[in-house]
Amino acid sequence: MRRKNPALRAAKSVWLAGSHCCTILRPVSDWRPFVFGRAFPRQLSRCLASVCFTLAVLVPIDCMSEQNKPCLLIVDDEAPVRGVLHDLLCDTYQCAEASSAEEALALLRDTPYDLVISDITMAGMSGLEMVPHIKDISPNTVIVMISGMQTIESAINALRLGAFDYLMKPFDLRQVEAAIERAHEHHELIVAKQLYENHLEELVDQRTAELDDALASLENAYRSTLQALTAALETRDAETHGHSERVVTFSLRLGREYGLKAAELKALEFGSLLHDIGKIGVPDAILRKPAKLTDEEWVRMREHPLHGQQILRGIKFLEGPARVVAQHHEKWDGSGYPLGLKAEEIDICARIFAVADAFDAITSDRVYRQAQSYEAATRELDEWAGRQFDSKVVEAFHRVPQEDWEELRRRSLLRERSASDWQPIGINVESQLNAPAS
Repeated sequence: MRRKNPALRAAKSVWLAGSHCCTILRPVSDWRPFVFGRAFPRQLSRCLASVCFTLAVLVPIDCMSEQNKPCLLIVDDEAPVRGVLHDLLCDTYQCAEASSAEEALALLRDTPYDLVISDITMAGMSGLEMVPHIKDISPNTVIVMISGMQTIESAINALRLGAFDYLMKPFDLRQVEAAIERAHEHHELIVAKQLYENHLEELVDQRTAELDDALASLENAYRSTLQALTAALETRDAETHGHSERVVTFSLRLGREYGLKAAELKALEFGSLLHDIGKIGVPDAILRKPAKLTDEEWVRMREHPLHGQQILRGIKFLEGPARVVAQHHEKWDGSGYPLGLKAEEIDICARIFAVADAFDAITSDRVYRQAQSYEAATRELDEWAGRQFDSKVVEAFHRVPQEDWEELRRRSLLRERSASDWQPIGINVESQLNAPAS
């Protein structure tokens, strides 16, 4: 960075004011600094010399801390022009100089500059060609262009390329100061806007995290409540004790294999957990009857999907699970109940649940038979694929390794889960078994 004796700097400033010569009337290359005793009367020269000496003694070398000054890069291939601009602006700005666009870009890559004032016509790369490169390297840098071409087109081109302001030669030094001051104010606005946006983003991230935590806590509370409700229901039907827990884990594993997304997996989880909630509306005499049900009793029993749908109606959080509850006894060929839906009219989560539910029923003990083997269950699923079950879901079932199903069942039989064990059930299925993520 170029530095000059403060006495010379002050002398030139006083000269500019005393001579009222603030406008460069000739090309800058013809300008010469004054010499005491020639440019002015001898008496004025002595006065100026005295002032300069006093300034050199009393004025600190840097009235403003260099580190706190805005950084300004002066780009011009004429050294006298750079010198004038440097001496004019260095009291307020931390000035650096470059004699070409290429040198300026090299400096910008190493050091961030708040402002650039550049000539347009230079050897090699022009000032206009340099502007897009500056914006790529340092998007926040504010650019002021100077040109001897006094045409509207050149000014428009400079502004279109990203320059903030445009000055024409010969220029008034006060106009230069005013333009640089405006450019600096614009740069401060850009920086302030970015700081605000960054703070806003951080605030949004913070609030989003807090909201996510609150929603997760709420969801866990729902899950605990629904688990307690399910456990209460299962006390009415000892034959299916533990069934809801197992079928949730089976359904989630199958759902991940099928490729369900996160929201669908959540609907599947809660739907599997609540699939028999409608049995609240079935009398104990039918629900716990040890003998075969009559036709009339079967009609009452088959109403439980609709009872369940009615119970969950109006709860937005459970809209997806409500479809599983209402449709889990529908069949692919349309022979199911209660609505006789068929094929893809049946919710995909309900179709996945139907396969997981059948697998659990086949491989679990019942009062009328003992649990059957995995092989027997797969044969029965294959036999009913395309009639009772969706063939694509059965195919997904076969892609899950047998040891995964056995491990899920083994864990469900170890002990009854507490509320805290239920909370991460979906995570356990995802992380502990070899299931692909959707």
